[in-house]
Amino acid sequence: MATTVGQYCIYVNDIELSARFYSEIIGLEVQGHTEIDDVHEIVLAAASGGGRLQLAERYNGRQPIDHGFALWKIYMNVDDCVVVHDRAVAAGYTSTMAPQKLERWPVTVAFILDPDGYSVELVQMHKDNRTGAA
Repeated sequence: MATTVGQYCIYVNDIELSARFYSEIIGLEVQGHTEIDDVHEIVLAAASGGGRLQLAERYNGRQPIDHGFALWKIYMNVDDCVVVHDRAVAAGYTSTMAPQKLERWPVTVAFILDPDGYSVELVQMHKDNRTGAA
């Protein structure tokens, strides 16, 4: 069996708000809900497959998410970086970098903050035949 990345789990303060962000703004689909001990979890994934994102909210009360230095950003591959970025901004989310086509790699990227302040990098891949292109 080949090794693959299954899913990442992040803590959120309002799981329904976060699930709407990742489904309605980013385009992931809710795969399921789980209740364990004092945690409610929602798993989201792209219809095309790949890794999953798990959101977890503790029942014992909301508290600020301590981002520390462990998680820099969450990558989301999207078909159209400008459309997703603009949809997020129109919905009131903060853009920390407008869409930019990068010269070094055949991608357009943008950064937005999710409801809990996690930095989400939107990545649109472009076809490119350059050697070493990502």
